[in-house]
Amino acid sequence: MRFLCRCGALGALLVAATFAVGCGDTVIDDVKTEEAIQHNLQKEVGSDVKSVDCPEDVSVEPKASFDCTVTLAGGQRETAELRIINEDADVELVRLSPDK
Repeated sequence: MRFLCRCGALGALLVAATFAVGCGDTVIDDVKTEEAIQHNLQKEVGSDVKSVDCPEDVSVEPKASFDCTVTLAGGQRETAELRIINEDADVELVRLSPDK
């Protein structure tokens, strides 16, 4: 079954990942976010995830969205759209779709 079709099981993906950098700006911890996405996708969907790549400089702004690239073991690429829920940098998976 296609990875995208099983995305409904991933609605509970929440990640708390922040750290401060520079002049007091708070940004999403991309490494923690990538690890959490990979772990949760493998656990919930059962597909082998080769890698997850998220941007390094996403400022914590509640309701803002950002994309991460998910590469499956077979080489297929998907885009994971994440939304920042709150100022604590909790994020949720909005959708998983074929790579843009």
